[in-house]
Amino acid sequence: MPRASAPAALNATACSPGAFALQGIPGLESLHVWLAIPFCAMYLVALLGNCSLLLVVKREPSLHEPMHLFLGMLSLTDLVLSSSTLPKLLAILWFGKHHISLSACLAQMFFIHAFTAMESGFFLAMAYDRYVAICNPLRHATVLTNTTVAKIALAVVLRGVVLFFPHPFLVGSLPFCKSKVIAHSYCEFMALLKLACADTAASGGYSLSLAFLIGGFDVCFISMSYGLILRTVCRLPSKEAGLKALGTCSSHICVILVFYTTAVFSFLTHRFGHNVPHSVHILIANVYLVVPPTLNPIIYGVRTKKIRDQVLQAVFCRKR
Repeated sequence: MPRASAPAALNATACSPGAFALQGIPGLESLHVWLAIPFCAMYLVALLGNCSLLLVVKREPSLHEPMHLFLGMLSLTDLVLSSSTLPKLLAILWFGKHHISLSACLAQMFFIHAFTAMESGFFLAMAYDRYVAICNPLRHATVLTNTTVAKIALAVVLRGVVLFFPHPFLVGSLPFCKSKVIAHSYCEFMALLKLACADTAASGGYSLSLAFLIGGFDVCFISMSYGLILRTVCRLPSKEAGLKALGTCSSHICVILVFYTTAVFSFLTHRFGHNVPHSVHILIANVYLVVPPTLNPIIYGVRTKKIRDQVLQAVFCRKR
């Protein structure tokens, strides 16, 4: 049975009560099938990499230490974050499944915002772990006990859930008397507000304030942690010891740069790139959500010796 054209499908969905239509990547409809291929490949890598990382951390007792426990939590967050957007994006690009119910749309929006905040929070927790390990190594075992790690993880999860819990209610209570076609590939908060027939200044201000506060707070304290780490390393009498200490931070620094660089680039193009085509905005927004979950397990697998050794050992054991 031939697939309905995108405009026809969008018009039919827009007329359905309680439903929205995700436009996908507007302006690049003719390339949707081809664009889905790299996104599908990245999603498969993200699934395989993060599941493997979780399995390695769980099975190897020597990895049951704060840094790797936080890494396992980060991998779980990456799995949820990528799975909340990529399957629907691929359904749009390959099969023209633009329809999404209001409840599914609100759930997707909540997961995207809440788990992005959790990812940033786990980066902060890992930076704190590196600070204690390098600046106060004798106290590391007593400061970051399993109980403390669990409390930090709970605080990160609660922050993401509680602060973004109002988002679905803020959007769900709005009247949508305009078009119900969302000019995006997923249910983005600001894109939904643009469809409402009411004053959304307060809701938009609340969301932007949260993004700035969470991002600013985490980046500030991550920078502070690494500033103190660098000062401690520079004071070490042995240059080799300093390089070894920084080596334990290299993978963490790489994934932080990947996450915040894509986030800043996406924000700048969305807010100030008025001459940038809308299709480029949508592509960058999707890259921001899929690239960190794809690269994080690769970076940690390559640059962290303990994890690399465990993966190689598992591969060679299977071959034998």
